[in-house]
Amino acid sequence: MYQHIRDLIVRGRAAPGTRLVEAQLVERLSTSRTSVRSAIQRLQQEGYVTPASPGRKASPAVAALTSDDAREVFSMVAAIEGLAAERASELPDGPRRQLVARLTATNEAYRAAGIGDSDADTLFALDTQFHRLYVEAASGPRVLGLHEAINPQIERYVRIYQTALHEAIQTSVVEHAAIVAEIASGSGRGADEAVRTNW
Repeated sequence: MYQHIRDLIVRGRAAPGTRLVEAQLVERLSTSRTSVRSAIQRLQQEGYVTPASPGRKASPAVAALTSDDAREVFSMVAAIEGLAAERASELPDGPRRQLVARLTATNEAYRAAGIGDSDADTLFALDTQFHRLYVEAASGPRVLGLHEAINPQIERYVRIYQTALHEAIQTSVVEHAAIVAEIASGSGRGADEAVRTNW
């Protein structure tokens, strides 16, 4: 239930400001009011939904997308992923070379998808895979936990960015290559800065 409603929001099928009326969701999703209410409460806690305004017939609504919110969320993920990239650059030579090869292949697939007529889901999956590779390569449970917690928050913004600014994908490819080069060279500080530049 939660995942279904979240996907409607993240993929833009429930636009910012759309009212989430319990009765309508119960009927549409063939589920109970309790399940819908629980899902909406969780989405409120995660910032996807704003609470109902005072009034008997008011309903919670899909949260707006704002530049301030985007800056805050992107800064947070940049800090977490910058730390992860720094740690990845400190891996022993063998594992670091393997990581660099996988990052390079993924970035090349992302570049090719950006030139072609690939759908938004493919582009998003490749971009996410690129970042996840270096985050998972050397991060401990705390960094991984923070990354998992913040990652859903950026999905709405990344999907809009990739759809609205398709031509900017090639800029991301160049920035990804800079991240790979810094990790390959073993430069922790450089890797951190390259990640922050990309975000």
